[in-house]
Amino acid sequence: QVALVESGGGLVQAGGSLRLSCAASGTIFSINLMGWYRQAPGKQRELVARITSSGSTNYADSVKGRFTISRDNAKNTVYLQMNSLKPEDTAVYKCNALVVLTTGRTVDAYWGQGTQVTVSS
Repeated sequence: QVALVESGGGLVQAGGSLRLSCAASGTIFSINLMGWYRQAPGKQRELVARITSSGSTNYADSVKGRFTISRDNAKNTVYLQMNSLKPEDTAVYKCNALVVLTTGRTVDAYWGQGTQVTVSS
């Protein structure tokens, strides 16, 4: 019913920048919450940042001041601008959306397929 498609990952040197995008499509009435999570090899998945439909944000302490999350509600798209990247930011980044479906106004959570971010030292 809903698909999330991410783009923008890749390989970058420490100190560099990347911008991730995640576009949602399908039977969407609205999206309450959109966020980015990451999982590095051998580690648990962690929240990176999330944003409400009204624009309120929160960030993991490890990325505060370096990453910025934003969204375009008209395009059902969330972005993650990542600056001053560090090798410890290396992970698979996945977007998540809490979607209100057009069918019955039910609410469900959806995940993207993930995009690899690798930061070399």
